[in-house]
Amino acid sequence: MPAIPSHVPEPSRTDPALIRNFCIIAHIDHGKSTLADRMLQLTGVVEQRQMRAQYLDRMDIERERGITIKSQAVRLPWAPSHDKSKTHILNMIDTPGHVDFTYEVSRSLAACEGTILLVDAAQGIEAQTLANLYLAMENDLTIIPVLNKIDLPAAQPEKFAEELAHLIGCEPDDVLKVSAKTGLGVEALLDKVVEQVPAPVGVKDAPARAMIFDSVYDSYRGVVTYVRVIDGQLNKRERIKMMSTGATHELLEIGTNSPEMLASDGLGVGEVGYLITGVKDVRQSKVGDTVTSQSKGAEKPLGGYKDPKPMVFSGLYPLDGSDYPELREALDKLQLNDAALVYEPETSAALGFGFRVGFLGLLHLDVIRERLEREFGLDLIATAPNVVYRVVMEDGTEHTVTNPSEFPEGKISEVYEPVVRATILAPSEFIGSIMELCQTRRGTLLGMDYLSEERVEVRYTLPLAEIVFDFFDQLKSKTRGYASLDYEPTGEQTSSLVKVDILLHGDKVDAFSAITHKDQAYAYGVRLVAKLKELIPRQAFEVPVQAAIGSRVIARETIRAIRKDVLAKCYGGDISRKRKLLEKQKEGKKRMKMVGSVEVPQEAFIAVLSSDDSAGSGKGKK
Repeated sequence: MPAIPSHVPEPSRTDPALIRNFCIIAHIDHGKSTLADRMLQLTGVVEQRQMRAQYLDRMDIERERGITIKSQAVRLPWAPSHDKSKTHILNMIDTPGHVDFTYEVSRSLAACEGTILLVDAAQGIEAQTLANLYLAMENDLTIIPVLNKIDLPAAQPEKFAEELAHLIGCEPDDVLKVSAKTGLGVEALLDKVVEQVPAPVGVKDAPARAMIFDSVYDSYRGVVTYVRVIDGQLNKRERIKMMSTGATHELLEIGTNSPEMLASDGLGVGEVGYLITGVKDVRQSKVGDTVTSQSKGAEKPLGGYKDPKPMVFSGLYPLDGSDYPELREALDKLQLNDAALVYEPETSAALGFGFRVGFLGLLHLDVIRERLEREFGLDLIATAPNVVYRVVMEDGTEHTVTNPSEFPEGKISEVYEPVVRATILAPSEFIGSIMELCQTRRGTLLGMDYLSEERVEVRYTLPLAEIVFDFFDQLKSKTRGYASLDYEPTGEQTSSLVKVDILLHGDKVDAFSAITHKDQAYAYGVRLVAKLKELIPRQAFEVPVQAAIGSRVIARETIRAIRKDVLAKCYGGDISRKRKLLEKQKEGKKRMKMVGSVEVPQEAFIAVLSSDDSAGSGKGKK
């Protein structure tokens, strides 16, 4: 563990006037983690021999994919160049950039007074840059605009500084220019943070109030809770109380991240740190909750976070049914690490016991499934992702449908589907292909703005179901990889939606059902029955594979029976003898068809379900 330089003040006695809490926000791949690396090196909290690229990205998946999934808080000592006598404490949070992890960003912003808005000097402003900027403005944070990667040959710092200044409402000269890779300009940026970001405001002598903005599960130490102290002080070995659950615990350890855990005597106003109570029950520590002292504690909790709304639902089932308890425990622990995860148990006739899990998007789904398989050693099947529909029947009753098998039978009056407001940023030469793609996905144009002569921002209302699969991949291929996409939910609209059922030998297979638009139902049915014909092994009897809407069959394929050659022993002789043998075989097949049931092999489920959502998996960047 790196040693903290001796001039760093003791955590429990830091003057709030010397504290600066800030985070770094940007579009994916604009250099947040690299900038954080340089800050760790410059402030000396990580020794040179222990340094590695993307130091704060702790998970294997983050390092492999080169994306930040989890925001990380770290405490940095910094003496600004204009006054070396005063060492300030900078609490920095490195945040994810992908649209699926916006909830992580919003929680980080609530724990800060300022933010660094980072833009790639070669790519300019992108969709997620705008989305994160608006989030920061909603939180009334001080925004420091910064252009990164100015060392690249393709960088256009003057052009993008103007764009950025126009967006924020400052002068182009106020935009800092840095290179996180070489370290150029990073010292000036840290000085700017000290100068511009306001110090935290809180009442030192008031009852302690600290907000939980993150938590993780450690198999040795139990739940580790990350907090930002607003008022008062939390001290080691005192008893604390969680205000939403009323649970009380003893503080076994309290301290800060520098960037490894460093225990201290306590945390004061404005400080960011961690608490360990030895609790193993993951439900005891809730993100957004307020921590106070048990004796003479605060009466009024701090305002929490808005609960995230899952956008996409998918069923997760263990390949081996006996792994169900392990899957439940794994989801419990992951939910602590990822507050945006919601789930509930469900059963499927075809797949057995599992969970219906809500995600913020397809990358989120992909990451959670991979983490469950890697970190907990589970083998899982995920059903095709789908969104939440609201179905109103003719008699006025309402149904919320998160799974196609819940779609009601009977007379339906209206079906409502969720819609999103999508913002697409791209070079202006691609406007035609973007509009064509959005029209085919049932989109409605809201408007467009030119950020500069070459770059345009297009806004569309689109059904969420149309963009969760392969919309992003299509957008990238039509714009040669230049377009970026961001979306936010805006409500719902009525639509002509139907449920397509897949029938094997006349029996519905719930795992293959899907809700789709009337115009696309036929294509979906034809594609799936053709795929199942290839994947399901031939039986001793003929098996019809049908796609149906209600009682109307819209597509059919037949899996031919395996037949024994009963005529092999006949050589020459009367035709009537051969006919008699064939008739006997036909009767046997008929009898078998009445009692036979089709066993769908596990591989067929995996192949169909994974190929249906493969369009969404592996989307690294938006």
